[in-house]
Amino acid sequence: MPEMTFTVRWPDASVQHCYSPSLVVHDHLDVGAEYPVSEFLARAATALTTASERVRARYGMTCTSALAQLDDLTARAATFAPDAPVRVLGLEPPLPPPT
Repeated sequence: MPEMTFTVRWPDASVQHCYSPSLVVHDHLDVGAEYPVSEFLARAATALTTASERVRARYGMTCTSALAQLDDLTARAATFAPDAPVRVLGLEPPLPPPT
């Protein structure tokens, strides 16, 4: 199962590199997009929960790293106004081009 990282800039201009055990984050976040904190957290939660469930389906247990990343994002998001902007700076690796 391919792993990935996604990089975001929080409303205070700090940058965070985040981990996902699955490329599913590409389905929920777009590079260069700016989301209100509340929407970013909802999208990240969906992506990381889905990623963790993919690990469970394959290996029989959830991905504690994905869930820990979600906990960290949730705590960080709580320090900002729900409508403050979060920008997605990168998704690595990028998806392969369509064939």
